[in-house]
Amino acid sequence: MTAKEHNKLVGIFLMIHGALQVFGMIIAIIVMSVLGTSILANSQRREEQFAGTFFLFLTIFIVVFACLILLPQIIGGYKLLKEQANARTWGIIGSILSCLSFPLGTAAGVYGLWFLFGEEGKRFYLADGQQQFLNTPPQNWR
Repeated sequence: MTAKEHNKLVGIFLMIHGALQVFGMIIAIIVMSVLGTSILANSQRREEQFAGTFFLFLTIFIVVFACLILLPQIIGGYKLLKEQANARTWGIIGSILSCLSFPLGTAAGVYGLWFLFGEEGKRFYLADGQQQFLNTPPQNWR
């Protein structure tokens, strides 16, 4: 496979994994919101009202945490597909975060890290002279 095909696959895998995670989070958020709202609406004791309020605040926390974990994966996958300038950085971040989810995320993350840190990935994204600049000493160096 060529570097362009590997790049496309990594982008697709990160976006699919991110989309699956978003779908799972939406289901969890709906269930927790309904549970918290029903407990809060049907409660008459203070402890029950606290439990309902706790579920609603927990839902908000999950949404914020999920965005911090999932957005870099989706953004990284999109930038890799579009071959944008900072796609390698976003792809590395997304791949590392993807590795936290076993087994599909780990597979997508390891594949992404293998490509982006490998020679093909470096040549694909650092071929515009950055790599040569990093490997050559300055002109006036003796």
